[in-house]
Amino acid sequence: MKTPVAFFIFNRPDTTQQVFSAIRQAKPSKLLAIADGPRPQVPSDFDNCQATRDLLKQVDWDCQVLTLYSNLNLGCKQRVSSGLDWVFSKVEEAIILEDDCLPHPSFFLFCEELLDKYRDDKRIWKIDGTNILQKWKSAFQSYHFSNFGAIWGWASWRRAWQNYDVEMKLWANPEAQNRIRDVIGDRQQYLNRKKVFARTYAGTIDTWDYQWGFARLLNSGLSVVPSVNLVSNIGFTHSATRTKVDISGVANLPCFPMTFPLKEPCGIAVDRDYDKLRYQKTWQQTLQKKILRKLTTLRSQYPLKRSSIP
Repeated sequence: MKTPVAFFIFNRPDTTQQVFSAIRQAKPSKLLAIADGPRPQVPSDFDNCQATRDLLKQVDWDCQVLTLYSNLNLGCKQRVSSGLDWVFSKVEEAIILEDDCLPHPSFFLFCEELLDKYRDDKRIWKIDGTNILQKWKSAFQSYHFSNFGAIWGWASWRRAWQNYDVEMKLWANPEAQNRIRDVIGDRQQYLNRKKVFARTYAGTIDTWDYQWGFARLLNSGLSVVPSVNLVSNIGFTHSATRTKVDISGVANLPCFPMTFPLKEPCGIAVDRDYDKLRYQKTWQQTLQKKILRKLTTLRSQYPLKRSSIP
């Protein structure tokens, strides 16, 4: 495979081995490995980080391997954002995988074909591997377009990433917020994005990906979403840094083979029906489950006293 693969790793040799095996099967000609350093307050990180990095020594095909390993723990926000800056300083386009995102074999060809097809189309910013709904209109098209998109297995170009700002400084501009509102075109979805963007801008969320979503929305950049799910997140465990609990039911989604040749959608426009259903699954259901879990906790802490009246 000619398209470079960027592989983000940390301290989980078990999931990393599974994802690396999928990459080995695809045999990219260039592999860029980015690793965060161990957390000093977590003694097991030192051995686990080293064991994870040692897996990259298993490259046994014709492949140029570039590494960017940190001795210090930078955290999710700085490690991934700086790692992607480095990736796109080295290559014009790449497929990006994290150590818990297990791709179907057809994911790589899907990304490679569409990276080539939309390379010069500035409307398209990102190729996704994850379809949260698992299947969507797969009977007559291979993909559709979304205002959003997942970061569990994706691909993009330098031309799109150069608009990224980890500090998200433009959020302070009211006109930027108005533009995002108009692009989304749905009040509930906008208010949800407004909340998380405000928290990200304020620095209360240690992440890199909301900034990427902000940049795409601000510039009306579209994500390509496959009609069938091509990536499964296998990392929802208590040992995970972020994905410890699967509230929305998106962990370990089944993957399906993509059929080739690809069937194009009838036009380049946002599928708002998909975006609405995706929002309901990942945000509305999450909120409902959080409220239910909070009520359950409160009931256990403060049980209602039974009335003494017979």
